[in-house]
Amino acid sequence: MSTYTETEPTFLAPVQTRSERFKSFEHADFAEVTGFEAEWKLTPVDRVRTLIDGELDGSPYPVLYPEVAGTTVEWIDRTDTRIGSAGQPEERAAANAWTAFEKALHIGVQGEVADALTVTRAQLGDTPRAAHVLITAAAQSRALVVLDSRGPAAVTENVEIILDEGADLTVVSLQEWDDDALHLSSQFARVGKDARLKHIVVSLGGAVVRVNPSTHLAGEGSEAELLGVYFADAHQHLEQRVYVHHDAPHSRSRVTYKGALNGDGARTVWVGDVLIGPRATGTDSYEQNRNLVLSEGTRADSIPNLEIETGDIVGAGHASATGRFDDEHLFYLQARGIPEDEARRLVVLGFLSEIVQRIGEPALEARLLEALVAELEGARTVAAS
Repeated sequence: MSTYTETEPTFLAPVQTRSERFKSFEHADFAEVTGFEAEWKLTPVDRVRTLIDGELDGSPYPVLYPEVAGTTVEWIDRTDTRIGSAGQPEERAAANAWTAFEKALHIGVQGEVADALTVTRAQLGDTPRAAHVLITAAAQSRALVVLDSRGPAAVTENVEIILDEGADLTVVSLQEWDDDALHLSSQFARVGKDARLKHIVVSLGGAVVRVNPSTHLAGEGSEAELLGVYFADAHQHLEQRVYVHHDAPHSRSRVTYKGALNGDGARTVWVGDVLIGPRATGTDSYEQNRNLVLSEGTRADSIPNLEIETGDIVGAGHASATGRFDDEHLFYLQARGIPEDEARRLVVLGFLSEIVQRIGEPALEARLLEALVAELEGARTVAAS
């Protein structure tokens, strides 16, 4: 007599919620990237393969910064207990950086800091590199920190931002790399009770730039305002993947990213994930992405996502739009005697400058507006040729 045993098939269920994604500090724990994964399928993987899997220089690098009262800038050992407390890599490139870095650049904030602190990285070179930055804001502190990246680079990094109770911190991540630079950055923020984070991503330079800000609203009454502005030229890939996790009662978030695209092969990607957890009663959240297409041959992917695990919220929503230049705005300005080229410049600047003007530092805002004007001038030159 024979016995028949039916073996039940094994199914791999997809991850159902953003918070359930696999996390690890070790590069080897992640499967090889094929380019078909949800977190990689919109990225030019072959152009950044060396940062995902290659050997990286994890040594300290030159940084420039002014002496600003109430702040410290120092290199700390990777064994420092604060490292890893804001977040954990969710993909292979971030884990490669975490595995390889030797020391972390620590930027500390204490008390009311009157002047902006700008930390400039301009000498990273072309060698593939791993980096780690830790920004800490003490309880009840207030400051504006700018991480200014420029020059040549091939870098994958993790940035941790930790806000203690009642802290009010603005962090500007500025990417003005050389045209052939490669930059992958996973940025994790943990916001404590009654603390407020304003996080601003400005991406203008680089061949492939992918910045993934992830914010954990961990304390009751915590707040995050996540802003971004970007301008993609021909064959330039600029990508942002934003994640906000409401994990405490009465937390609030606002996400606004705006971008422009000009030139053949210009590509932007924006993915916005908001998760309102079961403990996050009284949450107020809204995210939006707007893209302005200035020429043929461009592509903008914009994907907002919203998960709600409690019904007791103030409100939640999302919006996304990608469109061409508004001819009505152009006609309005031309009807008042403004030449067409100048009218176009004014409309595009008006669209993008909304984000820049919310930084709160006049000198930096003026510099970025000049950079946007330069981008537009370059776009006009290409169109004329």
